[in-house]
Amino acid sequence: MNEVELISACRQGSVRAQKLLYEKFAGLMLTVCLRYLRQRADAEEAMLTGFVKVFKALDQYRHEGSFEGWIRRIMVNEALGQLRRKEPLHLAIDDMVTDVPATAATADSDMAAADLMQLLNELPAGYRTVFNLYAIEGYTHPEIAELMGISEGTSKSQLSKARAMLQRRLGAASASSSTSSPKEYYATGRY
Repeated sequence: MNEVELISACRQGSVRAQKLLYEKFAGLMLTVCLRYLRQRADAEEAMLTGFVKVFKALDQYRHEGSFEGWIRRIMVNEALGQLRRKEPLHLAIDDMVTDVPATAATADSDMAAADLMQLLNELPAGYRTVFNLYAIEGYTHPEIAELMGISEGTSKSQLSKARAMLQRRLGAASASSSTSSPKEYYATGRY
């Protein structure tokens, strides 16, 4: 069953087609939700609620752009809603130290993707959310500002601070990689 047939069958209420659509996209969409929500249970809840919205809104999909992108947008919005309920973004944005010095850093080739994702996950909620929306999802600052209910300048500032914090932590990880592994380094909490 191709994507057009799958969507059509889902619109007609086919439980089998809905199951196939869910199975096709669930893993990827859970990964999307996990980038915004620290707890797996929260990400799973956002994904499941997102799929309910996908199935309810299938009649609104006009086959313009990718279907995966359409689903991803729903998941991002659901994850952001869940994040607003779990972690007040305004606190993460307003209360953070603003003088985070950037240092030149290069990621070691042996640093695992999981270690990089851990670095992202450790960012404050506001930094992490703006970074994910801009650098990974490809949203613009005006779009991020609208999604998050912040100013465009705040979006730009949060991205800059997130990058600086990531550079600093990557630099520290690179410096300590000669004495310990990244996992050992992050386990200490001294960065």
